[in-house]
Parts: sequence; structure tokens; C-alpha cells
Amino acid sequence: MSIAPRTLLCNLFDAALAAADPARCVPPHLPPRPKGRTVVIGAGKAAASMARAVEENWDGPLSGLIVTRYGHGLPCTRIEVVEAAHPVPDIAGHQAAARILAMVQGLSADDLVLALISGGGSALLSQPAPGLTLEDKQRINAALLRSGANIAEMNCVRKHLSAIKGGRLAAAAAPARLVSLLISDVPGDDPAVIASGPTVADPTTFADALAILEKYRITEPEAAVAHLRAARDETPKPGDPRLAASETVIVTRPQASLEAAAAAARQAGLTPVILGDGIEGEARDVALVHAGIARQVARHGQPVPAPAVLLSGGETTVTVRGEGRGGRNAEFLLALAVALDGHPGIHAIAGDTDGIDGTEDNAGCLLAPDSLARAQALGFSGKARLADNDGYGFFAALDDLVITGPTRTNVNDFRAILVQPGPAGG
Repeated sequence: MSIAPRTLLCNLFDAALAAADPARCVPPHLPPRPKGRTVVIGAGKAAASMARAVEENWDGPLSGLIVTRYGHGLPCTRIEVVEAAHPVPDIAGHQAAARILAMVQGLSADDLVLALISGGGSALLSQPAPGLTLEDKQRINAALLRSGANIAEMNCVRKHLSAIKGGRLAAAAAPARLVSLLISDVPGDDPAVIASGPTVADPTTFADALAILEKYRITEPEAAVAHLRAARDETPKPGDPRLAASETVIVTRPQASLEAAAAAARQAGLTPVILGDGIEGEARDVALVHAGIARQVARHGQPVPAPAVLLSGGETTVTVRGEGRGGRNAEFLLALAVALDGHPGIHAIAGDTDGIDGTEDNAGCLLAPDSLARAQALGFSGKARLADNDGYGFFAALDDLVITGPTRTNVNDFRAILVQPGPAGG
């Protein structure tokens, strides 16, 4: 293998991103032109690039509105693009959600609503249920993000505090035909979890949402908790007649990106092993498992001999205990560094495919066998930075951040661990 490990890992990440490019994956799934109007709506980190792909490939008139994260917009000519805050919603997302909800009402069965939904849409499409305020939603979102709750749990709560999520947007669009094109960013690719499922039936209940708050000991704001306890106006369930004219298509998913990276690895002379596309859990715990598998490849050639690359996706969580900076990918990689303890011949990359790891400016980070030693030479400890949840600070000091800027797609986290042959691997 002649290519440098750092370059190789970045190439694998690029291959994963290319597979999730809306310009590639949206056009093959566009529905036929309707007799009546075509209204395009959407929300998520990939919404703007999805909207542009629709505009460039749609034969006929259309109009609409999508909302995406600040910095993730693209200019479109017929579809309005609004930028709003993520992961905690703001007034821009609140206003856009109200406009989108109004836009799909009053349509006929001859009309088409084309919904472009991707990860991040839950925070961006924020329309509180009657009796709740935007501040209530903001406080709940912030508490859930700190709690260590997984994405399915967070979205269950969000649906039951919303006037638009959990299939409510689809119900509002009836009797128009509704086609939802989804880019999955969630483990299991469940459409009801992606962006809190605004256009699909919701199998979860108010009781489920309340149990999640109790599990993580979230008791504020009182209005939100009281709303869940009251359990009025349940979300549309499977079989709801208002959703009869609704069709949902997942246009790309994490597995497709992992397979693209695996193909690129084979071309580079490596044996790829896809560990899973929906791995969840605390980032530092997931790192321990990955480290164990990497050492098994290096020491015993199992499940495959080196040179090999271990690939995985999904969404880990971080229970914040310290005061440092760092998203879940930086946390994963720093925990991996500590677990490997300078193991020779093992390099890694971890990044969020939307280009933003948490709330920082990096997509992810790169790890080399000498990362801990270089940090020590600079006067700081990897274990101490991990205890402070400061993965960003650790890798920034080493100049090992991966910075892509907004990618305008989102199939969740991407991890690749390169195991090279050498003395330690036998």
C-alpha cells in the first residue's frame, strides 16, 4: 500500500460522502408529474441540495419552501430556502414550519406534495403543539442533548410536543398525493425516526415520550411535561386514512456510504469489514469495542488479516460530564486513542457526514499511532482530555481535525480504522 494512511482514510470518507450526494440519489426517485400543482417542502441538513436536485430534474412547474441549517443553504430558483438553527430550534425554524404547514393545506387530490426530508429536520421544523412555546421546545431539546438519549428517544419526545412532526404534516396535506424522499441518518433507517417523521405514521405514544423524560430525569419545563401527561391529540398511527395517499422512499442510507467506502478500500488493496451501519451507544464505549476488534486483526488476523479497514456507521451519544469541546466523533476517536495506547500500525478517521461534528466547525478527526505521544510532548494528556469531553481540543492541538464545511447531505457518522501489517500484527 503506497498511499499515506491519512490520505487513504480521507479518501474513504470522501467516497462515503459522494455516495450520499443528493444530486446522485434524488433524481432516480422523482415521481411522475401530477395533473395539478406540485408543492415542494422539506427540512434537514440535506434539504437545500435535495431541492436543487429536484429543480434541475423536474419537468414542469413547481413551488415550495425548505428549511435547512445555517450555512447549509444553496440558491434555488423556484423553491425558497430558509436557514435556521440546529440542534436547538430558533424562531427562523419556527416560522418556516408554520409556513410549510399552511402551504400543504387546502390542496386537492390532483396535487402533489413532494417532501424532502433528511437528518436535522426535527430541530429545524419546529412548530410547538398548542399550549407550548418555542422556549419550551428549546429547553427540552437542550436537556435531551445533554442527557445521553439516543436519536429515537429524542425524536419520540419531539413528536409529542409538536404540531407538525409524527405524521401531522402528512395529515395536513390530505387529500393531496404526498411523496416523501428521505435521506436516512438513523440506525435502522426507520422513516418514523428520520427528522421525527413529519410525513409518516407514528407508532409511538405520549406514554412512551413521558417514560423517556422519566428515564433521563428530565422534569423541566413543566408545560412540556404536563402536555405529555395530558396525552391529548395523539399522533397519526399506521392505517390512518389521512395518510392513504402517502408514499415514502429512502433515497440513500448509511449502508450505501459504507459500501462505497468498502469499494474504495478494495481498490486501494485493503480488505474492508463493515461492522454495522447502525451502531449506537456511548461514544467511548463504542470505541472500546472497535479497539478490541482492531487489535484482533493486528494480532491474530481475525476476522481478516491486515492490511484491512474496519468500517462502521450509526450514531453514538455523549453524556457530558466535563467542560471541554467536542462532538461524538471526536469523543469516539479520543477514546479509541486511549484504548489503543499507541498501538503501531493502526490509524483511524471518524466524522459526521453532514460536515459538522456536534456544534463545532470540524466534520471529525484523524488518529495516528503517535497521537498520544505527540499530545504528551505538547504537555497534555489524552486521558485527561477525554475525562473533560475535550476531543476537539485534543485533535485541534495536533492539527488533526477533518474540516469539510457543510456537505449538504447527512447519513450520520462514518468511522474507518486502518490496520496495517507489521511486527505487532505478526
